[in-house]
Amino acid sequence: MVATPIGNLDDITLRALKILESVDIIACEDTRHTGLLLSHYNLKKKTIACHAHNEIQSSKGIIQLLEQGHDIAYCSDAGTPGISDPGSRLSEAVREAGFPVVPIPGCSAVITLLSAAGNIGRTFTFEGFLSPKKGRRTKRLGELIDRGETFVFYESPFRVLKTLEEIKEISPSSRLAIGRELTKAFEEIIVGNISTCIDSLKNRDAIKGEFAIAVTSKLDEREDDNDKED
Repeated sequence: MVATPIGNLDDITLRALKILESVDIIACEDTRHTGLLLSHYNLKKKTIACHAHNEIQSSKGIIQLLEQGHDIAYCSDAGTPGISDPGSRLSEAVREAGFPVVPIPGCSAVITLLSAAGNIGRTFTFEGFLSPKKGRRTKRLGELIDRGETFVFYESPFRVLKTLEEIKEISPSSRLAIGRELTKAFEEIIVGNISTCIDSLKNRDAIKGEFAIAVTSKLDEREDDNDKED
């Protein structure tokens, strides 16, 4: 399971490159997307598709290839397989078939954002993508905010303002760290209270790019990370 860059291709790890170069076959979420990465590093490999819509069926074919003695790597489109990406069903099926599943760590948008977010407290919840249905989304946002710990989610440019407005209605004092197009040419990180963040996005002609958003609603009520035991 090979983590790949979320934007900047230079973020690939040396170990990931060695694995991609050494395996016989690369299974991937999108052969075209992974093909661009392989081309960038002059790697010529056979690729096969294993995405959200065919993961169970494709896993069977991958297991057959493993049984034939082939070494196989898996890449999702960007970031770490299985983290809001396909790959978890594949890894489970391969392990149940008796083959080892080896993680090759690397990029993840949620960790990339949190590393630059500032003080978020000691714990966080990763939610992935919220429901596109307003009722379910609002209910889940309320549950996450009531937990009193930072939570991180991914959002599309088409829905980001609606979602932020819903968070503001539930918790108007929330502090946000918003990562847009992380590691890419037009990377932007916005940190501040929710009203400031909403205004920043509203005051532009168009909202583009992929978003990772960290919401901290009750930081003042937490024990400081630097506090010592009594």
